[in-house]
Amino acid sequence: MPGPGDPDPGAPDELSWPTEDDDSGVIEIAPDSATVQLPDPRTVQVPDSPTVQVQRPKPAAAPPEPPRPADPPTMRMQVPRPQPKLPQLSPPQRPPVQPDPPTQRAMPERIAPQNGPIPDGKPAQRPEPAQPKPVQQETAEPKRRKRLLLVGALVLVVALAGGAVYASAKLDWFGGGTALTTQPPAPPAKVSLAVKGVAKDAPTPSASGIKAALSGPAAAGVLGPLTGVVIDPATGTALWQQGDTTPVIPASTIKILAAAAALLSVDHTAQLSTKVVQGDAPGTVVIIGGGDPTLSSQPADTTTVYPGAATLDDLAAQVKAKASGPITQVQFDLGRYAGDGSAPGWDPLDIPGGSVAPIVPFMADGGRQDPQNPDSPRTSSPAMDAATGFAQRLGVGSATPGAAPSTANPKVLGEVKSAPMDQLVENALQISDNVLAEAIAREVAKVNGQQPSFDGAAKAVRDVLTKNQFDVTGATFVDGSGLSPQDKIPAKLLGQILDVAAKPDASDPRTAKLRPLLTALPVAGGSGTLANRFQKGGAGGKGWVRAKTGTLTGANSLAGAVVDTDGKLLVFAFMSNSPAGKDEVREGLDVLAATLRGCGCA
Repeated sequence: MPGPGDPDPGAPDELSWPTEDDDSGVIEIAPDSATVQLPDPRTVQVPDSPTVQVQRPKPAAAPPEPPRPADPPTMRMQVPRPQPKLPQLSPPQRPPVQPDPPTQRAMPERIAPQNGPIPDGKPAQRPEPAQPKPVQQETAEPKRRKRLLLVGALVLVVALAGGAVYASAKLDWFGGGTALTTQPPAPPAKVSLAVKGVAKDAPTPSASGIKAALSGPAAAGVLGPLTGVVIDPATGTALWQQGDTTPVIPASTIKILAAAAALLSVDHTAQLSTKVVQGDAPGTVVIIGGGDPTLSSQPADTTTVYPGAATLDDLAAQVKAKASGPITQVQFDLGRYAGDGSAPGWDPLDIPGGSVAPIVPFMADGGRQDPQNPDSPRTSSPAMDAATGFAQRLGVGSATPGAAPSTANPKVLGEVKSAPMDQLVENALQISDNVLAEAIAREVAKVNGQQPSFDGAAKAVRDVLTKNQFDVTGATFVDGSGLSPQDKIPAKLLGQILDVAAKPDASDPRTAKLRPLLTALPVAGGSGTLANRFQKGGAGGKGWVRAKTGTLTGANSLAGAVVDTDGKLLVFAFMSNSPAGKDEVREGLDVLAATLRGCGCA
C-alpha cells in the first residue's frame, strides 16, 4: 500500500515512467508536459486497478558500490522543468481505504521504466495489482553499518582484553612476573631542629662559668638588692648563689609553694563541688559553697579566664528539673571557709584594681565584673552577686545568706564540679590568679586537717613542704597568693622545689607529683604572664624559659627553668626588692634568665 512519498497509482501514467539521472537522482519528465495536480496522499482512494509492482529486496551479497539511498519520504508538487502538454485527466473514483500504520508501510523500490514509444499517446496498461507485502525498512546500507558497528565493538573488546592481560603481567596484579617500579623519592630535605629535647648527657655548666656569665647582668644597679640561685637538677648542685638564704618579699612566686603543697598532698583528680539542696522551709533551696571560684556565670560555650569551668546555667537547670514544687527563696551557705576574706597586708584598693576579691567558698568568675578579662575589676560581694544571679535563673528576685538544712542528708537538687586539681594549679600559675591560689591553699588546709582560713592555709603549706623534706627556714607565710608584702621566703626554697620537679628521672617519688608544676609555668614570650616579656634585652630566652613571675610595689621575682645551648636543663630563682620601676626590674630579671639560656658554660 503506498504511503507518503510513494508513487501514486492514481496519477497519470506518464508520471509513473520517470528516468533516473545517475548523478542527481532527480526525476525528469518529457518536455511539453502539463503541470499535474496530485491529490493528497493521506486522502487518496486506491481502487483495485493495476498499481506499480513492488519487489522485495533480495538478500543478495553487497554490491561493490553501496546502493543509492532510497528517496526521502517527500512528494514534489511541481516539476520545475518544461513538460509536454497532456490532456487533463481526472483520477477515477476509488473506494476509500484505511492506510496501514506508518510503522508497517514499506518503502517500495522504484522499477526502471520500460524502453519504447508510447502508442497513440496512450499510457500503457499496468499489470494486475498485487497486494504489497510488508517489507522491513532496512536497506543494504543500514545492514552494512550494523555489521561495521559489530566488528568495531568486537575489535574494541579484544583490545581491552589484551590491554588488561598486558597490564596484569606488567603490574603483577595476580602475583606473577615482576611489578613495575617507580623511581625512588628524592632524599628528604635537611632540617635543623631549633627545639631539642633535654639531653641526659649534655655537658654540665661549671660554677665558675655560670658566675662569669651572670656577673654582669647581676650587677645591674636596677636589680639591687638581688638574691638568687641556679641549680643543676640532674645532680642537685647549686651552680650559682647570691643571698639565696635571705628571706625577701616573693610576690606571686610564692604561688609555687602553695601549688607544690597541693600537688604533694591533694589528689590531682580532685574537684571542687558546688551543690544546691532542698531547704528546711517549703520552696526554699540552699547553695552550699564548695570552694570553687571558677564557677562561670557565662553560657557553657563562652570562654572565660577559667578553662573547663562549671556554669550557673547548668546548676540552675538541674534544680528546676528536680524541684518538687515552686521555688520561692534562695539562700547560700558559706560555712566551708573560716576567718576573714582578706589577708593581713592586703590593700583594699586591690579589689577594684582587679587583683583580688574577698575569699569566700561561693562566687562566680573569681569575683570579676568581666569574666573574660583577667585584669577586670572585682566585686566586694562575690557570694551575694553569684547567689543573686543564680536565684534569677530560678525566677526568684534575690538571694539571702543562710545555712545548710539541719537534716543529715538533705535532698540534693543539683551539683556541678570544677576542673581537676592539677588543672586548677596550672590555671593559677599561668595567669597568676590570686583568688584561685587562695582557694587551692584552703584545700591544702582541709586535706591536712587545718582550718580553711589564711592562718590554717599558711600552716598547712608549711607543714606539707616540711614533711616532704624542703627547708622552710626563715620563710613567713601570710597568704597563698603572695599579694601580701608580709610574705618572706628565701630564693633557696623556690630553687629546691623546682629542682625536685625537674629531676631527669623518677628516682625521687616527689618528682612524679611535682612534675605538673613545670608544665604549668608560663613560657617566655608565649603564654600567661610572660606572654609580653623577654622582648628587649632578654629576647634570647624567648621560648626557652618557663617561669613564674612575681610583682608588687618594690618587689619583683622570676623563678623557673631554662634549657641552655648545650641542651642542659637548669632551674633558677631570681628575687629583687629594688625600689626601681617595675618595668626596668622585670627586664633585668629577663636578662638574667636569657643569659642562662645562652651560656653553654661547661
